[in-house]
Amino acid sequence: MVAGVKNWVRFEFPSLPENIAFARACAAAFASQLDCTLEEIEELKLVVSEAVSNSIIHGYAQRPDGVVILEIKLGEQKTIDIVVEDKGCGIADVDQALQPAYSSASDRMGLGFVFMQSFMEDLEVTSEVGVGTRVHMAKSLLPTGEDYRE
Repeated sequence: MVAGVKNWVRFEFPSLPENIAFARACAAAFASQLDCTLEEIEELKLVVSEAVSNSIIHGYAQRPDGVVILEIKLGEQKTIDIVVEDKGCGIADVDQALQPAYSSASDRMGLGFVFMQSFMEDLEVTSEVGVGTRVHMAKSLLPTGEDYRE
């Protein structure tokens, strides 16, 4: 096991819209090992569904033949790292994509990255056109000033 990592999981699934709910449920069930609050679980479900939705809608243009990768690591100090990755079309300008209300699809609100930024402590988006996109999110679920002991 990787130092500092208490547990981890990795899922790969087709870029089907019905797998958004699957990813949300899996992330919530896995993160519950950290004895999270219901609010924290709801926030994690939201960021996972936003990132997976982005992969399906934007990365693969809703084609069902893509693969979305979801990886979650639970840290020994009650931290969570979430990675959602695709091998889709990629993002030409990540800085622009991170701006509120920007979307490559005119029928979308463009708030997915905004939600991810507001609910997670760290958000890193790396992307290359024609190669794909990787969204890494991290958060400590430890209340400020509290030590975590099992």
